[in-house]
Amino acid sequence: MDYKKQYEIWCTDPYFDDATKAELKSIANDEKEIEDRFYRTLEFGTAGLRGVIGAGTNRMNIYTVRQATQGLANYIISQGKEAIERGVAIAHDSRNMHDEFTEATALCLAANGIKTYVFPQLAPVPELSYAVRNLHTIAGVVLTASHNPREYNGYKVYWEDGAQVTPPHDSNIMAEVAKVTSFDMVKTMDKEEAIRAGLYNVISDEIEEGYFGELRKLSIHPEIIKEMAKDIKIVYTPLHGTGLRPVQRVLKDLGFENVMIEPSQAVADGNFPTCPYPNPENPDAWKLALELAKKEDADIVLATDPDADRLGVYCKDTKSGEYVTFTGNMSAMLIAEYILAEKTKNHTLPENPAMVESIVSTDMAKAIAKAYNVELIEVLTGFKYIGEKMLEFEKTGSKNYVFGMEESYGCLPGTYARDKDAPAAVTMLCEVAAYCKSQGKTLWDEMIALYEKYGYYREGIATLELKGIDGAAQIQQIMDSARQNAPAKIGAYAVTAVRDYKADTRKDMKTGEVTKTGLPSSNVLYFELENDAWCCVRPSGTEPKIKFYCGIKGTALESADKELEELKADVLKTFGQ
Repeated sequence: MDYKKQYEIWCTDPYFDDATKAELKSIANDEKEIEDRFYRTLEFGTAGLRGVIGAGTNRMNIYTVRQATQGLANYIISQGKEAIERGVAIAHDSRNMHDEFTEATALCLAANGIKTYVFPQLAPVPELSYAVRNLHTIAGVVLTASHNPREYNGYKVYWEDGAQVTPPHDSNIMAEVAKVTSFDMVKTMDKEEAIRAGLYNVISDEIEEGYFGELRKLSIHPEIIKEMAKDIKIVYTPLHGTGLRPVQRVLKDLGFENVMIEPSQAVADGNFPTCPYPNPENPDAWKLALELAKKEDADIVLATDPDADRLGVYCKDTKSGEYVTFTGNMSAMLIAEYILAEKTKNHTLPENPAMVESIVSTDMAKAIAKAYNVELIEVLTGFKYIGEKMLEFEKTGSKNYVFGMEESYGCLPGTYARDKDAPAAVTMLCEVAAYCKSQGKTLWDEMIALYEKYGYYREGIATLELKGIDGAAQIQQIMDSARQNAPAKIGAYAVTAVRDYKADTRKDMKTGEVTKTGLPSSNVLYFELENDAWCCVRPSGTEPKIKFYCGIKGTALESADKELEELKADVLKTFGQ
C-alpha cells in the first residue's frame, strides 16, 4: 500500500488512539518524515524488532509490537497445546515505553490463550534467559534496544532453550509475523480479565534468587576475594539501565566492600540524560564514572549497557597513573585465561572442554584454547549462535561448554543461561582483579602478560552509518561490490582466502580451492590476510550501519596499534567508498 494511504489510515481509523493521531498530524507538512514512517512495516528480523519509537508502520509503538506478538502467538499455537500451556516469559529494561510495550506483548499473547509470566521490575537479558529455562516456558521476550541511542526500543524473542531464536524457529516466526497484514488480525484483552483467567502472571522472587545463586557458583577462588575484599576499589555505572540492582547484589554476595556507584547514572531513565549513546563501547559514556574513579583512586571501573548483557572495563595502570580501557575482546580473554588456568590447576576443567566465539572476535582465543587443550569453535555473529552450540553440547554430550564470548563486550562463563551476561562478567572480572592484586598486579599488568605469552592480538572496528532507503541501498551495493570483486590486497596485506558466508564458501586465493564454511548462510564476507591479520564486512542487524572488523597480531603494543589503525583505514578505503 502507498505510504500516503497508510498515513491517512493511521490519522483517521478509530483503531488508533488520539495521541498517535495527534503525533502524526503534527508532521502533516513533512513529506520525507511521513515517507520514512510509512514506506515499510518495521522489519521483524532474526533478532526480532528494533526501531525508533513513534507512530507509524516503520516505528516501535504498541501497534507494531502487538502485530509482531500476534505472529509469535500464531507460531506458538502451531506448536500444539503443550506449547500454549507452557507460555512465555517477558522482561524489559529501562527504555522509554517499556511498560506499554510489555503490557501490549503480554495481553496479545493472553488474548490468544497463551500464558504469560512477567517480571515485576527491570530485569537484565540474562535473567530472562534464565527464567525461560527455569519456568520451562516455550519462549521469552525482552523489550530492549540494547545499547542503541535513546530514541530506540526493541523486541527480542527467545526460544525454550533460553537463547534468542535460531533456525528453523526464527524464519518460521518471521513468516508468521509477515502474515499479520492488518491490525484487525491482532488480538488483545483487558489486563484484569487476563489475570483472572490465569493468563497474566507475575514472576516470583524465586527466579531472581536462583539466578544470583548461579552467579555465586561461578567463583573459582572465593577465598582470594575474601582476602582482598577491602583492598580493591570498584566504581560502577549502570548507564541509567537495568544493571544497578543485579551488579550491586552480586558484588555484595561475593564480598567486595569498596564498591562506589556513579550517582547520577544510577537512576534508571530511558532518556539516558547523561549519555545519549548508552554503550560501554562509547568513550563519552564513561566521563562521569572515570571522574569518580580518579577522585576515589579506584582500581577498576565498570559499566553495563541498558539491558545489562554487555560489560565495559577500565583499569588503573599504576605505572602511568592513567585509566586504561579494555575492549570486549581483552576483558573476555582475561576471563578465559583465568577460568582455563585455574580450573586446570585445581582439576575442575571438564572432559572434552570447548570455548565458543563469534567469527569477528579475537584470534587470541584460539591461542589460549590451544594452550589448555580446549576446542575452539567459531560461530556467526550473534550470541544466539553460541547458545545454539550450548544446546547441541547439551543434547549430544559431545563437549562441555566452558566459556563463550563475542567482541561486542559480551560473554557467558556458565551454562545456566544462553545469552551474554554482564553481571556474570562482573563476577569473573572482579575475581580476576582480586587474584591479580593478591600478586601485586593490576588487570592491565595481566593483559600485557597475556600479550607477551600469546602475541599482541589487537582488534578494532570501523563503521559507516547510512540511514533510510538510500542508505540501505548503499549498504547492499557495498556488499555486492565486495562479493563480486574481492580485492587481492588490502593495504599492506595480501588476501590469502575469502570466506563468503552467504554462499557458504571459502576460497583459497593461492590455489583457487573452494571449500565450505560449515556455518549457516549470512550476509558476511571475511578476508583472511597474511601475517595472521584479517578483516570482516557485514551489515548491522540492528542499526543502519555497515561494519568493518579488523584484527592483527603484532610483536609490541605500540607498533601493533599502529598496524591496526593503518589496516582499518585501508579497509575503509577498499570497501567504504
